[in-house]
Amino acid sequence: MTSADAPVLRAASPADVETIAQFNCAMALETEHKRLDPSCVRNGVQAVIDQPARGFYLLAERGVEVLGGLMVTFEWSDWRNADFWWIQSVYVRPQARRQGIYAALYREIEARARTAGACGLRLYVENDNHNAMATYVRLGMADAHYRVMEQNFS
Repeated sequence: MTSADAPVLRAASPADVETIAQFNCAMALETEHKRLDPSCVRNGVQAVIDQPARGFYLLAERGVEVLGGLMVTFEWSDWRNADFWWIQSVYVRPQARRQGIYAALYREIEARARTAGACGLRLYVENDNHNAMATYVRLGMADAHYRVMEQNFS
């Protein structure tokens, strides 16, 4: 990717809520075959924008088009006396994939996390999403040998 092709990375603003919500709905349908309630997702995105302690969104764009983005949330590790930065809600528009968009977002998050004193980056990925896993490995991530367990209340 040449510098002319490199996306511009920026923090999300309130004007981006609808785009991010659309990305999240598209990602859930594509990766988990789940249809999310757009209103609920929109409110969830707005809650992050309104309360930065919850996390933040980083977006990649060319010109005026947002091509992709991700959310970062924080998990305190008492073992390390520092935060893990969790990468979540990753989405790149289909027409912009395989162009280094996610790699640019990841490298920026990695740099910011190191500067902030985080102890590492984490993310979860669907078991069958082998393309995503290969991308994460190429960027320096490794399987942490944990399983995510959950109990849903909604």
